[in-house]
Amino acid sequence: NINEFIDIDQFRKHRWFSLKDLFILNNEIYISYTEEIEENCWNTSIIRGAFNYNSIQFEKFFSPKNCILSINNSEGEFNAHQSGGRIINFDENHILLSIGDYRNRFHGQDETSINGKVIMINKNNSNYKIVSMGHRNPQGLYFDKENNFVLETEHGPQGGDEINLLYVNKFKSEAIQNFGWPIVSGGEHYGGKIDANKAKYLKYPLFKSHKEYGFIEPLKSFVPSIGISEISKINKNNYVVSSLGDRSIYLFELNNENKIINL
Repeated sequence: NINEFIDIDQFRKHRWFSLKDLFILNNEIYISYTEEIEENCWNTSIIRGAFNYNSIQFEKFFSPKNCILSINNSEGEFNAHQSGGRIINFDENHILLSIGDYRNRFHGQDETSINGKVIMINKNNSNYKIVSMGHRNPQGLYFDKENNFVLETEHGPQGGDEINLLYVNKFKSEAIQNFGWPIVSGGEHYGGKIDANKAKYLKYPLFKSHKEYGFIEPLKSFVPSIGISEISKINKNNYVVSSLGDRSIYLFELNNENKIINL
């Protein structure tokens, strides 16, 4: 019954309206997708159903109240490729979901918006909490239980793909871990510092130092971008991240100070 949630009407509007991730946990299957909350107004949602080899009956699990207009929005831009959608398990009662900014950049620094965030969602009642912000298009999540942190990967603009580290012991803090988008980035707005982008740089300057402006530095910023995707763990301090842009796999190690070595 997946067509009850997203079907040919959405696919016909644009190729970027689609399913985003599939995650199976304890005989339940979760799927994230771009939901048309209202006419031409979208956000990233999750449906869930009991796993069954004959027929899976999905129900809506998480659906935001707010959405981003694909036409005539305040930014004059929209891109549903920037929707995030990665789902991972966190603990017995929660999953984590990444949500992109849909190229409405200001959401990344708006604590009242779920866009440009990683959120923790209760499996029992779908209540959520923002655990990190200042993300553009977070694509990869990995919860390293042994080291008690979450690794996150995200697409930058023109350059500036990132690997970020979220400390789990700060999830309960009132202060949300902030990674700076769209104030800071290793990349540039598409086209760079051309006349057509002057207003954009005034609003979103993309400073190069995260720390200098009060944000968390990425573990790694890739310039040029690599089309960063999923991230996973090999063993105690060794990890792997995939890349669509140059069709490569990157291996790296974290030292005792959680800095990347041997990339």
